[in-house]
Amino acid sequence: MSSPPRTLAEDLRSRTDDSLAALLRARPDLLTPVPGDLTQLATRAGTRASVLRALEGLDRFALQAAEALAVAPDLCSYEELLGLLSGDSGDSAIEEALPRAVATLRERALVWGGDERLRLVRTVRELLGSPSPTGLGPPAGEAVAGMSPGRLQTILSTAGLPATHDPVSAGEALSALFQDRPRMVELLTGAPPEAIEILDRLTWGPPHGTVSAAPSPAVRWLLDRGLLLPSAPGHVVLPREAGLQLRGGRVHRTPEPLPPPLDPAVIAQGEADAAGAAQALGALGTVEELLTAWGSAPPAVLRSGGLSVRDLKRAAVLLDVPEPVAAFWVELVYAAGLLASDGASDERYAPTPAYDDWLERPTEQRWARLAAAWLTATRVPALAGGRDAKGRALAVLGDGMDRGAAPLLRRRMLELLAAPAPTPGSPSTGGPMGGAVPAQALLTRLRWERPVRNEEAAAARERLALSALEEAELLGVTGRGALTAQGRALLGRPGETPTALEAATAETAAARVLGPLLPEPLDHILLQADLTAIAPGPLERPLAGMLAVLAEVESKGGATVYRFTPHSVRRALDAGRSAAELHDFLAAHSRTPVPQPLSYLIDDVARRHGQLRVGIASAYLRCDDDATLTEILADRRSAELRLRRLAPAVLVSQAPPDLLLERLREMGYAPAAESADGAVLVARADAARTPPRTAPAPVHDGPPHPDATLLGAAVRAVRAGDRAATAPLRAEPARGGAVPRTSAADTLASMQAAVMTATPLWIGYVDAAGAASQRVLAPLRVEGGFVTGFDHTAEEVRTYPLHRITGVAELAD
Repeated sequence: MSSPPRTLAEDLRSRTDDSLAALLRARPDLLTPVPGDLTQLATRAGTRASVLRALEGLDRFALQAAEALAVAPDLCSYEELLGLLSGDSGDSAIEEALPRAVATLRERALVWGGDERLRLVRTVRELLGSPSPTGLGPPAGEAVAGMSPGRLQTILSTAGLPATHDPVSAGEALSALFQDRPRMVELLTGAPPEAIEILDRLTWGPPHGTVSAAPSPAVRWLLDRGLLLPSAPGHVVLPREAGLQLRGGRVHRTPEPLPPPLDPAVIAQGEADAAGAAQALGALGTVEELLTAWGSAPPAVLRSGGLSVRDLKRAAVLLDVPEPVAAFWVELVYAAGLLASDGASDERYAPTPAYDDWLERPTEQRWARLAAAWLTATRVPALAGGRDAKGRALAVLGDGMDRGAAPLLRRRMLELLAAPAPTPGSPSTGGPMGGAVPAQALLTRLRWERPVRNEEAAAARERLALSALEEAELLGVTGRGALTAQGRALLGRPGETPTALEAATAETAAARVLGPLLPEPLDHILLQADLTAIAPGPLERPLAGMLAVLAEVESKGGATVYRFTPHSVRRALDAGRSAAELHDFLAAHSRTPVPQPLSYLIDDVARRHGQLRVGIASAYLRCDDDATLTEILADRRSAELRLRRLAPAVLVSQAPPDLLLERLREMGYAPAAESADGAVLVARADAARTPPRTAPAPVHDGPPHPDATLLGAAVRAVRAGDRAATAPLRAEPARGGAVPRTSAADTLASMQAAVMTATPLWIGYVDAAGAASQRVLAPLRVEGGFVTGFDHTAEEVRTYPLHRITGVAELAD
């Protein structure tokens, strides 16, 4: 029968490769860099920073189990731990949940040893046991350590215990008394009611209290019997053993072995999918509207980086949404690589060439690209307008908006929405059912799964969770609060961080699921007599693009209403369309006759379009109709342009051409820009594009989660290093277990002999940086001052200079 492990390193050494891989998967910080052997892995697993990170990943009950072990003696049996958690109640739920909690603590190397000798890692005990674990005071032996012998004798005598002058044995006697339930009940039987009230206040913590120089009779009664022990001048504390007895043997007031229920509201899955599909279409329209506008008028980049508050407000007005929602759409297109800064001297945000490629994709693929970018992005739009740790304002598209936990949090919220399994049939529809979980229930479950001690950090995490739910609804990943079919496909396998290939597969699957839910794109519109057009559904790409130039969006929904205005018609003429082309376009795509007012509007704007020509002088203005120029000069609104007549049919201005064009259009004219050779300049909707840009990479707080390949390689490397570090030597080690030093001649002779006999050797090696290491090498060839062999530590063939080998020793059989 093998002896129990004496250290955490020995415990890790006895684990299987799968168990080591599970440890490294749960605590990826242990992989950076890969430990040289299992002793180094155990040491790193006990460091304060790594333990803190591991404790943050525990659920509420696993953390409560660790806290109970911090209260228990160093060697605690499983039965004792169960008693500390369930107390006198004997809760069956605790009994059923405890094996999983202990397995979690073991897997993460926070607890080691068998069920009869559970040992909490020392750093965990220090972190959880200070200052008062679960509101319990120090053990009686620790509390009486500084008391005078006379005072100890008084306490022992009053409590009915034999006298002793040894503080250690006195503490043990008090501890045994408080742990004995019948004797404890007998001791408290004669307690004054005021003393019982004091104990009730201290039982569930904090266990410390203050006393006056002349304590009351109730306090004196408790002090005389050791139920209160002095901790400092004027301060007393309730000993841990007494506190546990008063709690009924239970460490926690409210053990939470089971996660809080989600209580989903049952809705038809088809309704959720339909609502999500409608939201998806709306999301695509919003993105196109935003980037089309910014393609013609790109907003500037602030000197400190990011988008100005003014431009964000303009985007909110353009999209007809609140500013926080506008911030979400701006950050989403940025995360998807559809928007970036152009890098010019007057830097501006503009669509990227990837946006043009994205427009050519099918509708479902465009949505899937946006949803996948949202799911993995570390930028959090909800932080916009807040302050960072240094008090600086956080701007949309600016620095400081990344939160490494955001992708995991979004994924977990979707997994919780995917978890409910309501009744699989509906009396009304007969179809599958979905579950819409209230936000408060999701937050309660999240607090159980990842309890956070810092209240500020917990509040910040809950804000991120709520914003993730709102964003999922806006994007169509959820519909009516329930996870949609396309959202479920996008999620992939719950509980795991997907690889790049798995994420791409999930994106494709989400697009495939969404496709049948979307209506077929229409090739027609319905023109109305009031200069509006109704699109009864999503339009085909060319039709939607042309209509976005020719008309303004008046309202959105199941059907989109467009309005034709002089400004929108002029915009289409500026884009190079003629009046005849516009008439033909409307006649070809309208299921209703083209209204006469719309035909008149197009002809009237086209007749005046281009009569005025604006060029560069600073700017000049020319027109064949001299009366029009005279009218402009006489208009008071043109005063700021500082126009003067240069020649018949020509005016010049000190204003730049773009300002001159804008002001004249505001005055009701329809000027056109012209080039240096007199040709009309055509304004293209996609004129503003950045150079090719890649989507911003997510910024994670900690180390990335390792995949199976990396975990397997890391476990093999650690095993190989551990075999090399623990391999027995045939020769006696020199000072402190180091490889014995040998002369250059002896080293060369040992290497040559090992080549002939195919014997592995233990070598000491110093690299070029002066770092010493020990390796197990099977020499294959010795020549030219170098030895080549299979390094069992690294599990590969390597070549070492002989002069850097400090010594050799044979391995035991």
